[in-house]
Amino acid sequence: MATTTSTTTAFELGDQRLTALQREHVEAPRNEDVDPVLEASRLADSDVPDGGYGWVVVFACAVLSWWTIGTSYSWGVIQGALVKEGLSTPGVLSFVGALGPTLLAAVATLNSRIMRIIGVRYTGMLGVFLIGLAEILASFASKSVPGLFITEGVLLGLGFGLTFIVTSSTPAQYFSKRRGLANGIVFAGGGFGGAVLSISLDPLIRHSGPAWAFRVLGLSTLVTGLPAAWFLKERTLVRRGGFVEWPLFKDLNFVFVFIGGAIGTFPLLVPPFFIPLFANAIGLSSATGAGLLAGFNFASAIGRIFSGVLCDRIGPLNSLFLSLSLAAISMLAVWPVSTTLGPLAVFSVVNGMANGGFFSTMPTVVGNCFGSARVTVAMGMIVTSWSGGYLLGAPIAGYLLDAYGGQDAGFQAYRPAMFYAGSLALGAAGFVELVRFRSNKNFFARI
Repeated sequence: MATTTSTTTAFELGDQRLTALQREHVEAPRNEDVDPVLEASRLADSDVPDGGYGWVVVFACAVLSWWTIGTSYSWGVIQGALVKEGLSTPGVLSFVGALGPTLLAAVATLNSRIMRIIGVRYTGMLGVFLIGLAEILASFASKSVPGLFITEGVLLGLGFGLTFIVTSSTPAQYFSKRRGLANGIVFAGGGFGGAVLSISLDPLIRHSGPAWAFRVLGLSTLVTGLPAAWFLKERTLVRRGGFVEWPLFKDLNFVFVFIGGAIGTFPLLVPPFFIPLFANAIGLSSATGAGLLAGFNFASAIGRIFSGVLCDRIGPLNSLFLSLSLAAISMLAVWPVSTTLGPLAVFSVVNGMANGGFFSTMPTVVGNCFGSARVTVAMGMIVTSWSGGYLLGAPIAGYLLDAYGGQDAGFQAYRPAMFYAGSLALGAAGFVELVRFRSNKNFFARI
């Protein structure tokens, strides 16, 4: 296990470990207990500028994160409107909203290769273009479930995948000591985006309908996202690298992180997709439901920054465990008794912060545990494992809701979905804690 606190998601580092060792005239360690990739990671991290143009890259990636994560996390507002119009059930429409993040994860390793071929700037611009195009085309398919699956599902997911791979890797090329903070700011852009979009979409839908909401989303994405992507620049250009590093599966720590991440993504989209519907079930207005979702996303943004800083203070594994544990407790103990506005607002804030912490800590965990020189492949492998959770997590909750009476059966019908999501978050926290104690059995260790 690595003991360094520096982390990265830089895609160019994977193939540099040999050249870095040669450049420094250092022979790769022969000791079987020393991982040569981890040693190469320390060498590669030694000349990181820790700022400079990196702050421009962080801002540009935050804008891309705004549309990548923010659009996905505001889907609950659109879903609620489409359910009211009678287009389909929450279970089916949850599949539409979940398909985009699913493809984001499923094509992660392929997108890392695309980025190394055409560069981060054009990868980001291509991703933004596909997101904007998907939203505009969805405006002409807002009355068709198959049309929404193609536009809001497949096409949007392909765009998400390209922008996510850029935002999760490029800033780390410029930072060492403050990588946690940099990653936190980037992913906070998604939380703030989700908050603003949740507040904006509800009155837009009530005034002009879902079709125009899709058009405004698409045009806004293109107008702001394309210029932001143009400012992206790689610090070091490397185009080579493999898709999968199979020997990592011989490392139990990697296997546990892999499984924990795969399980942990199942409950992630349940609260943002179902908070607006649950608010209606307890007698609150659609505007209040959108406001609660905005609060969830705003708290998520704060949680991403806070967790990024916390990674540098108590260690990334501790931070990830706390995030998943807090998410589980909020869904098992707080959400089921949130039958009025006050408790539901508390749940939205607490779960939002925990939810955001998952995203900002996972890249840091991967870099710290498995080395910055292989984080390209390792992170791609782990993100790919999120596909099942993204695809099935929220829809399973939707089908549980339908099985217990549907969205019109009162708040009791939502409780099975709450317990399902909370239990999986608790299980994911358990796998992370296994890695933490395999690394250091001292409960108070910074790791």
